[in-house]
Amino acid sequence: MSIIKISDLTFAYDGTYENIFEKVSFQLDTNWKLGFIGRNGKGKTTFLNLLMGKYNYLGKIETTVTFDYFPFDIEDGSQSTLMYMKYIIAPFTYWEEEMERQLDKNTEDSIHVYSDIHELYMDHDGYTINQDIELELNQLQVSLDVLERPFQTLSNGERTKVMLAALFLKKNNFLLIDEPTNHLDTDGRELLANYLKSKKSFIMVSHDRRFLDMCVDHVLAINQVGIEIQQGNFSTWYQNKEFQDNFEINKNEKLKKDIFHLKSAATRTAGWSDKIEKSKIGDHESDRGRVGHLAAKMMKKSKAIEKRQNIAVEEKQKLLKNIDSAGDLKINTLKHHSSRYIEVKNLAINYDNTVIFDPISFELNYGDRLAIKGSNGCGKTSLFKLLIGGDIGFTGEFSVASQLKISYLSQDTSFLSGSLNDFAEINNLDERLLFTVLRQLNFPKTQFEKPLEDYSAGQKKKVLIAKCLVEPAHLFIWDEPLNYIDVLSRIQIENLILKYQPTIIFVEHDISFMEKCATKIVELARK
Repeated sequence: MSIIKISDLTFAYDGTYENIFEKVSFQLDTNWKLGFIGRNGKGKTTFLNLLMGKYNYLGKIETTVTFDYFPFDIEDGSQSTLMYMKYIIAPFTYWEEEMERQLDKNTEDSIHVYSDIHELYMDHDGYTINQDIELELNQLQVSLDVLERPFQTLSNGERTKVMLAALFLKKNNFLLIDEPTNHLDTDGRELLANYLKSKKSFIMVSHDRRFLDMCVDHVLAINQVGIEIQQGNFSTWYQNKEFQDNFEINKNEKLKKDIFHLKSAATRTAGWSDKIEKSKIGDHESDRGRVGHLAAKMMKKSKAIEKRQNIAVEEKQKLLKNIDSAGDLKINTLKHHSSRYIEVKNLAINYDNTVIFDPISFELNYGDRLAIKGSNGCGKTSLFKLLIGGDIGFTGEFSVASQLKISYLSQDTSFLSGSLNDFAEINNLDERLLFTVLRQLNFPKTQFEKPLEDYSAGQKKKVLIAKCLVEPAHLFIWDEPLNYIDVLSRIQIENLILKYQPTIIFVEHDISFMEKCATKIVELARK
């Protein structure tokens, strides 16, 4: 067991005037399995990069472990996956070649060098590393034939599993895992959660509640003011948060009244001090001395009272600030003249005359919330594009009600550029409403002035979600709307759907969200 000690950590990006972290202090046990949560833009990835030593900061970060970050850049994807994994784990090839060189020299010094390298090789399981790699990949249900393939030919899901397996085989390291589920479907997430459950020594940023519940034993949370650590999984943390928020909200009015009275009292005390100071002027020198002594004594007392009052005000204001006060979201739904929105009969998508999933049939009526399930690459996005009028090859039949207004939320955010104002104008959106929805999604006002291309992945997705909530539509088609979205915003969106019950078709690998929101499920089976 080792400790990661954070002391008075303060950090702000160059050119900004607002600290992301200010005098933050806490300790982490390296045996923990930590889930790292917080709103988009609150500094989760920044904190991981600070641990990696990428930025200068004030304060101290002390530990004896080495940090490794996932995902990492691929330097040379042309080599075999086996060689790439071994390279990540330790310099086995270098050690093997160096041991041979020292044996060839066969001198007293070379034998000592050989012995030192051999000890390192043994400590890193050099003689069994190939078998260890195979065991890790078997746990992750990755076919062993990937080991002979160039790393660059692996799918995104395979790369995720291979990278994590290699990092967990390293010695004396602590993993910083940043959103590992981004390229995994529902089955892949469950598989990875079970794998991580058997591990320790990591901090993991994830927004998937079910995933976090399955594999973490502590939660590190960035709140409105500061960072907290709790033992347990996401559900226990969220239950405690709701209890604390409700407690603080119930006291909200009393706190505001207390702050008002304390500020008034501090103002009166300050006025009292001024009056005492003025009373030093008397008719006689003896009076001035006596009054001056009394005034000084009273001045000291009044300043002490004023200081205590100001401290009390500050403490009570902190309680108010730590409440996550994001408002309830709304959605602009329209009612269509027909109750039948979409009808699909024996429909299948095909590429180059090859059908990619078994034919499906379903009806979508007013008020239905249809979830489309299926593994990565089975044609879910293609199905959506077909329904909104895209040029997609298909067999079977489908019909969409005439004059049906559809609001489509794409997985892709790479096309976003320019200003928010331009985005609102191009999409005929009420700018004021767009900004209001973004603020309800905990979007910082300072972000409004920045170009969209500089937004984080989560912030870009929130812009597209806000667009869908503002524009009026009969039907909403959402393709993985929660990618990169923080867990608290996910709960907001979930509550929105349950409250307003829009007619919607969606794909989402967050099982908690899908189970709560869907009234129908259609599964695509890959051919």
